[in-house]
Amino acid sequence: MNETRMKKAFTLPTCKTCVRIFEDLQPEQNGCEVVDIKSEGIAAEDLDKMKELAGSYEALFSRRAMKFRSMGLGDKTLTEVDYRNLILEEYTFLKRPVFLFDDQVCAGSAKASVEAARAALKG
Repeated sequence: MNETRMKKAFTLPTCKTCVRIFEDLQPEQNGCEVVDIKSEGIAAEDLDKMKELAGSYEALFSRRAMKFRSMGLGDKTLTEVDYRNLILEEYTFLKRPVFLFDDQVCAGSAKASVEAARAALKG
């Protein structure tokens, strides 16, 4: 039985960290669909699948985004609905890069996340 596994990588091509990780992992050469979150956006279905695997929208949310400070979000108590809406409205709030597989999500540039993505891409 030939099973097709979902492999998607969400990135921002202008992000130097994403570029470095992609040069290292070469996801497109491993049958991974690459999504430019600035030009293509983030589909609600993809974000909801990421949340299901990550456990929360907050785990996918980047507090490093410049808009986090400029919108005064650090002073607010955000709910899961807030995190979801903010990510869908503004791509910079997605912790990146994100690698989404059928049974796993790897978000961010931490070494453990990148190594998990590497293993899943090969798997």
